[in-house]
Amino acid sequence: MILSLIPVLDFTCIFLICYIYLTIPIQQVTSQETSLAANCRRVYAHAHDYHINSISNNSDGETFISADDLRINLWNLEISNQSFNIVDVKPTNMEDLTEVITSAEFHPSHCNTLAYSSSKGSIRLVDLRQSALCDTHSKLFEQHEAPGSRSFFTEIIASISDIKFSMDGRHILSRDYMTLKLWDVNMDSGPVATFQVHEYLRPKLCDLYENDSIFDKFECCQSGDGLRVATGSYSNIFRVFNCGAGGSEVTTLEATRNPTRRQIQNPARPARSLGSLTRVVRRGAENTGIDANGNSYDLSTKLLHLAWHPSENLIACAAANSLYMYYA
Repeated sequence: MILSLIPVLDFTCIFLICYIYLTIPIQQVTSQETSLAANCRRVYAHAHDYHINSISNNSDGETFISADDLRINLWNLEISNQSFNIVDVKPTNMEDLTEVITSAEFHPSHCNTLAYSSSKGSIRLVDLRQSALCDTHSKLFEQHEAPGSRSFFTEIIASISDIKFSMDGRHILSRDYMTLKLWDVNMDSGPVATFQVHEYLRPKLCDLYENDSIFDKFECCQSGDGLRVATGSYSNIFRVFNCGAGGSEVTTLEATRNPTRRQIQNPARPARSLGSLTRVVRRGAENTGIDANGNSYDLSTKLLHLAWHPSENLIACAAANSLYMYYA
């Protein structure tokens, strides 16, 4: 009886061994991309009462500035608990406040010079060697409006949202709501060039005011060779202007995977009545329309942030939660 069970036991053992062998999972090796993480080294806190709108490193490699609506502070990179207030436009009575600081940047090579813009459309050049508190400017850049052209929206659209020095420090590029302007630091009588960004929106300023689009803050940038400037607009597009001698070339690209695709054209809508326009109770303006070329535009998609590589023809654009890079 015992001998007759031996073949059965051997067969069972063989079956179990084969079952275990066949059910061992096979490990797959997959490649993974290197993940980069940023670590905070220092926190420069408790120096601003309002939102910071600008940060700029100095060419000395030791200091930087931070600016809010009313003050500009100077920091040492190695000292995070102390800063020096170098510009203060806060009046004694806040009811007397007429303008705020909108952007600030150090000169690219002169460590004692910086520029800051205001909501009144002016740019002030400041020399840190003049005094500890730079309450006076060495140069003032502003464009005076033509007589009889002032309207309710004049001061709003004149507010400068961003300024940038050229790489050689000879020019300052500024962006207001409607235009891009190039200034020569040696000539404060007016800009040397003005580029229209979205002039087709001028007849719609009432609607833009109603839905707060008129307060959008667009940035600007300039190529390393100083021959081209760029800024963003609505419908996730950005425009590149040729500012070289005798140049008038304008390139319009959309921040998508296919930047040169033709925008979808929509039928024109009837004009809206402005009789019920009010600032207190907003009905809400339409976010879409047709530009001067018959192309559709969308106010809900806007390209606010962009930067030009300092030495390459490379532009980085941020649209919504995506980053696009274009190389020419």
